[in-house]
Amino acid sequence: MMVFVLVVLIAALVLGILVHGLFYLLIIGVIVLVADLAFLGVRSTRRERPLR
Repeated sequence: MMVFVLVVLIAALVLGILVHGLFYLLIIGVIVLVADLAFLGVRSTRRERPLR
């Protein structure tokens, strides 16, 4: 999942630099990256506790 987000972000950066009209892709990529990092942070902090 993280690899896909990074590929989308890199593609958005390249397209945003080459074609100035596609700057919205860069914004969408950044939003998706932030959402993915937040999801990863929540998922990593929520650990399963062993049953006694």
